[in-house]
Amino acid sequence: MVGTLAIIIGLSTLFFTIILHLTGTFSFTWLIVFIIGFNILQWLIAPYLIDAIYRVRKISRSDNPKLHAVVDQLSQKSGIKKPKLMMARIPIPNAFAYGSPIAGTRIAVTEGLMKTLEDEEVEAVIGHELGHLKHRDVQVMMFVSILPAIFYYVGYSFMLSSMFGSGRSRDNSGGAAIAIGLVSIFLYWVLTLFTLYLSRLREYYADDHSTSIVEDGSRKLSEGLAKIVNESERIKKKKPKAGHLNSFKALFISDPDRALADAKAIANFGVSDSRLVDELLQRNVTGVDKFLELFSTHPNIVKRLRILKKSN
Repeated sequence: MVGTLAIIIGLSTLFFTIILHLTGTFSFTWLIVFIIGFNILQWLIAPYLIDAIYRVRKISRSDNPKLHAVVDQLSQKSGIKKPKLMMARIPIPNAFAYGSPIAGTRIAVTEGLMKTLEDEEVEAVIGHELGHLKHRDVQVMMFVSILPAIFYYVGYSFMLSSMFGSGRSRDNSGGAAIAIGLVSIFLYWVLTLFTLYLSRLREYYADDHSTSIVEDGSRKLSEGLAKIVNESERIKKKKPKAGHLNSFKALFISDPDRALADAKAIANFGVSDSRLVDELLQRNVTGVDKFLELFSTHPNIVKRLRILKKSN
């Protein structure tokens, strides 16, 4: 994670130093300030947006004392303050950690998750989400996502200025503006790939955290993930609109958009939880799988389960 962050920050700093030197700082400074300010504001109010979009409500201790006890125990083991425990009214089984300085830290489980997984699997999923909070993944991903956004806006600003600039200024600087614009767009895509890679890394680290604080966590989380994928695709086939969760899918423990591809890997493997995982581990990860993973916020399910298997 540190190495990836260093690459992202290094590329960004180098490029912006050159741009600001060649073009002057006033307009670009305010553009960057605006983008950073907008992203920070979005981060601060995101929990309230998520609550509204996914119809999230707080779970009181009286509603589910057993789940609260699990969060209490695992938060203590993680060495972090207990987050607020929330329930999202989503049929797809999933869970996510989120929060901000003004909203506090939160962990949400979906109604589908509570119906699909056994208590021990829910425990492992909670351990995973606490890992995100322990590692401050919400803050890290917010910070990293700002940089590609800046390149995106800088690139298109230069492209538009080269096309719609006036007379002589367009003739004198149009070629340079186009070149800077194209390089900016290229770096936007490069940094986006690094950001997605970092997102996948944080899932591995959160998985590892779960196995470190949950007894027999590798088995529990593996079985939970396999069942989440299987049930997610079943629900999406039955109710297509139920799977439309693109807005904040990076938050989830499993990417709902990958449910179809992942579910094909575990189709017709029998009903036993352990059998489901064992059969999936035998599947080959093809070149196509590896290529598609480059553009995903979550690791390939087979690779993810193999890493969990090694942590036994």
